[in-house]
Amino acid sequence: MRTARRYLAREIYRSTAVVLLALMGLFMFFTLVDELDSVSAKFPLTALFYLQALSVPTRLYDLLPIGLLIGAILALAGLAQRNELVILRVSGVSGMGLLKMLWIISIPIVLGATVLSEIITPIAEIKSSEANLLMRGRVEGGRLASGYWFKEPMQGGGTRIINIGRLLASGNAADLRIYEFPDGTSLSLTSAAESARFADGQLIMQNVLETRIAPETKEILADAKVSDKPVVVKETFATRKVETTLTAERLVARILTPERMTLKALHDYIQYLDSNQLQSDRQVVAVWRKLAYPFTLVVMLTIAAPIGFMQTRRGGVGAKVFLGILLGTGFFMINQLALNVGLLYKWPPVVTALLPNIGATVLALAAIMAMEHRNAIINKTFGVWLGRRATA
Repeated sequence: MRTARRYLAREIYRSTAVVLLALMGLFMFFTLVDELDSVSAKFPLTALFYLQALSVPTRLYDLLPIGLLIGAILALAGLAQRNELVILRVSGVSGMGLLKMLWIISIPIVLGATVLSEIITPIAEIKSSEANLLMRGRVEGGRLASGYWFKEPMQGGGTRIINIGRLLASGNAADLRIYEFPDGTSLSLTSAAESARFADGQLIMQNVLETRIAPETKEILADAKVSDKPVVVKETFATRKVETTLTAERLVARILTPERMTLKALHDYIQYLDSNQLQSDRQVVAVWRKLAYPFTLVVMLTIAAPIGFMQTRRGGVGAKVFLGILLGTGFFMINQLALNVGLLYKWPPVVTALLPNIGATVLALAAIMAMEHRNAIINKTFGVWLGRRATA
């Protein structure tokens, strides 16, 4: 049994590697063709190749489940075409036994996917974002037309709104504005800085223009009075420090897709959002989706099992691979649909993340059980039909 499992693992690993190389090469080719128009003197072709190289872990993270599904179907269909699955079945290995072998085979893939999800992909995403900022001067994630907006409580009470116009490499910021509301509703101070950096719980701003608004300004404007004192005072500072809960890591987390972050970074960012009464549903769902990602790989092998096992005497490798592509594409469409519908209708995050996986697993197991007992089902159905004919 161990020899059969090793042979089956070797076939699946080899087929999956070939499929992933083909898929990644295809996606990279189309991305390169699409980005060629952006090549210029400031953004040479070598920079484009560098960004594409940084995107390899992220693309592998996205394509691994469907690549595993197609690779497993290809390997199992090849074994069926060569009648090797028949030999395993004749030797006493049941359909569920073969499925258990596939689950054991998935363990190294799951471990590798966990390392990819928690270490390699987040690092590559941060490097890619920094490279985009450095080479192109922009990064699109989470940005409005006016920049990036953050809200946090002030130490003495009240609310502070931070607007960052541009992000720089290493989590620094430029074109920054701060609006302070001591009572939560009345604006008392605005600060505009050319650049800023985060250090030791502080936001250190350079070349700051500070505008202070007198507390009585609202009454003066409401009564249309003329004040003896200026209601607005402007000052400039070379440097100004502000205590803040915002950090460079949380700033970078704003521009990353939640699924591309580590669980630790996600937990920290969710705490920041919750402490500032900001919406964190998308990030909470991302935590559950990351926890479900290894399970998704097992689900892909479970789906591949009945497709690879069926019609073992006829082969039909091409048809099985095509069916696998359709099922894989449909699964990920349903997965994305579940995410959007779950966020829209406020489903529990665990339901949003696990419902497609559980549904696909149940259907695949039902298909295997039906194939395992198809002779008994056919005989029973045929016997009932004969009985009705005899009675008639």
